[in-house]
Amino acid sequence: MDVYLIDGTYELFRHFYALPAAVDVNGRQIGAVRGVLNSVLSMIERGANHIGVATDHVVESFRNDLYPGYKTSEGVPQELLSQFPVIEESLEAMGVVVWPMVYYEADDALASGQCVVGTRVVQLDRMRNIVRDEAGVVAKFGVPPRSIPDYLAVVGDSADGFPGVSGWGTKAAALALSQYPHLEDIPKDWREWHPSIRNARSLSTSLLNAWNDALLFRTLATLRLDVPVFDTVENLRWKGPRPDFEKHCHRMKSPDLFARATSASA
Repeated sequence: MDVYLIDGTYELFRHFYALPAAVDVNGRQIGAVRGVLNSVLSMIERGANHIGVATDHVVESFRNDLYPGYKTSEGVPQELLSQFPVIEESLEAMGVVVWPMVYYEADDALASGQCVVGTRVVQLDRMRNIVRDEAGVVAKFGVPPRSIPDYLAVVGDSADGFPGVSGWGTKAAALALSQYPHLEDIPKDWREWHPSIRNARSLSTSLLNAWNDALLFRTLATLRLDVPVFDTVENLRWKGPRPDFEKHCHRMKSPDLFARATSASA
């Protein structure tokens, strides 16, 4: 059995910028919504029968209370923001389980479903058709999944709005955290650092000077695993569209979506 957990927010952003704008019969923007529905339906047609989609019902989360610079909805086009409730309604009508996040983020819901573990729980990059297991994470970042929050704490994450630690780039972070999995494991005395790590003295000084910030950034980068999403995998089984999905499709001027969903559930 394959279970697919999808970041609906990422999918909505991706389709918004990849597809031309479109409106429904009421003049609402739905170009990105149609793109996501087509994408999820294609997965179902290819055999995916256990699916859950997490969305950021609002962009802000509990992390904004921890750090004022954390990402907000500022700068996000209204034409995109207005499609968030529409995609949630449409996916639910299509029979897909949706988790609209308010206090938490979509990533937290996905992590609660499962983070990358060995070869059993993997990340599927559908754009590049890459399946990334634990070894794939190491190949990409130079550190295993357990060290990713520490990695982001020092490197920073521009998408989420925190800068990391001055002087720490991806190479330095990978070298240090491949030897010392977590920030607390890094020796306070740079002379005790592994000889493979260059510029140990300056990196150590920078990290110690920004220690509290680094710990805060790690908290921001750490996905929560306690979000209530589903009790059993059976909750995610796709059983076909609801009767009202036909109305959603006609409103979006996409009767073909209803026909495909009905055919897939037959």
